[in-house]
Amino acid sequence: MKTLLPVPEIAIGAGRIDGIGADVAGLPGKPRRVLLVIDPALRGAGVTDRVLRSLDAAGIAAALFEDLRGEPTAALVDAAAALARQGAGAVIGVGGGSALDVAKLAAALAPAPIGAEHVQFCANPLPPAPLPALCVPTTAGTGSETTCVAVFLNTAGKKAWAWGPEIRAAKVILDPTLTTSLPPALTAATGIDALTHAVEACTNLNRFAANDAYCHQAIRLVARHLPTAVRAPGDLAAREGMLLAACFAGIGINNAGTAIGHTIAHALGSLGRVHHGRAAGLGMRAALPWNVAVNAEAYAAVAQALGGPAEAAALPGLVDRLVRAVGVKVALADELPGVTPARLAAEMALPENAAMRKSNARPSSDADLLALARAVLEAA
Repeated sequence: MKTLLPVPEIAIGAGRIDGIGADVAGLPGKPRRVLLVIDPALRGAGVTDRVLRSLDAAGIAAALFEDLRGEPTAALVDAAAALARQGAGAVIGVGGGSALDVAKLAAALAPAPIGAEHVQFCANPLPPAPLPALCVPTTAGTGSETTCVAVFLNTAGKKAWAWGPEIRAAKVILDPTLTTSLPPALTAATGIDALTHAVEACTNLNRFAANDAYCHQAIRLVARHLPTAVRAPGDLAAREGMLLAACFAGIGINNAGTAIGHTIAHALGSLGRVHHGRAAGLGMRAALPWNVAVNAEAYAAVAQALGGPAEAAALPGLVDRLVRAVGVKVALADELPGVTPARLAAEMALPENAAMRKSNARPSSDADLLALARAVLEAA
């Protein structure tokens, strides 16, 4: 028996960010003060001022949290949650996956004096009655806006996660005008991240037909719009298509999770500074020739959604061509000095990566992990 989890309310359209004040005012309890977690790079693009103007016009005060840099840490999440406890009635996250994850988890932690590491890996329950969170993605990749998970680096330097319905956003705003300034390399990496989410969610052991519909549409949208978004950054139709792709793929992983490609990506993220979207895509790319040997029907459907023949054997080539066509660099070894296949495989085998590994449709032995690690590191 499978159940589609609830999806946040989603507003879509160019310029939609300018109505965010009314969105907050319409939340239960009509909050008069919010915590705004926003990527500092958006200030120069004028996005921060647009949000603040809309909030001010609605009579809503905002405490600003811009202390975001790279992967969010547990300390950053805790600092944001502490600020939210100072009278915020809601939390807004504007930015990439890091900003959204910090905002969602801060909103979930705000009702109790606990930190992010207290709830990592579901070690303890999240407090009830979270603050409502509004998510405004400015990249089209993580799908964090539609998931019940938040990812951060713990004090051990490992990728950790918190999960629960308390982390689900109350509302999502997809505004393609906010993504046009994203450089081509980041557009490509985040787009491949969305593709990986969708592919893994509709091919792993947790897949089911209703959820596959979201995933297959996400894959079709990536195939149609990612090359244009990379080539023509100002194309709003392509940008909106990619926001929808990431959003739908987020729904996909929220219901079915990921798989071995993300085992590889999380291991790479713990061992070096490899952009998560790129790491996930390269992990999936390396695993596909091995993975398509089982669950052929599911992989054939993915190949067809990507615009190829409905044949599982065609999928590795289709993915490889798309990854290279949008300019994602495949070679990794020179960016990870000292990281051998054995070391990467050992990182993949850690307990924190077990859920992703176990959900993969093809079971993996330690020897398989070593072979996959070698495939990733030796790609060229």
